[in-house]
Amino acid sequence: MSDSLDIDATHSIPARELTWTAVRASGPGGQNVNKVSSKVELRFDLAATSAIDAESKGRLAGLAGSRLDADGTLRIVVQDTRDQRRNLEIARERLAELIRAALVRPKKRRPTRPSRGARERRLAEKRHRGETKRVRAHSSSD
Repeated sequence: MSDSLDIDATHSIPARELTWTAVRASGPGGQNVNKVSSKVELRFDLAATSAIDAESKGRLAGLAGSRLDADGTLRIVVQDTRDQRRNLEIARERLAELIRAALVRPKKRRPTRPSRGARERRLAEKRHRGETKRVRAHSSSD
């Protein structure tokens, strides 16, 4: 898979920025487990890429968590299937989903205040609650 990775209509990761290796997968696999390298490690050099702007890089670094090493390389490991090509496709799709999530700019929070009616309703409810408790307190001592 030496194709570029399409993220959306405007973003694409060039193939030269993606490297992958296949290693032997762990876990059950029968006779194939010691012969076939089906586990895939996809690496993307986040620090050196020019395909993503600096803001999105920061968000991607936060989303990547432990998958990001000290050198700024994002590593995605997939051993879901026994087919190397399918594992590579899954890894590329996971990277694309991660980048798509990082490209979404979070909305800026606008501080709001409760309306006058909301404040009045809240205070009326508090008065009503206090009245209920006051009535209960007096009637239970009789």
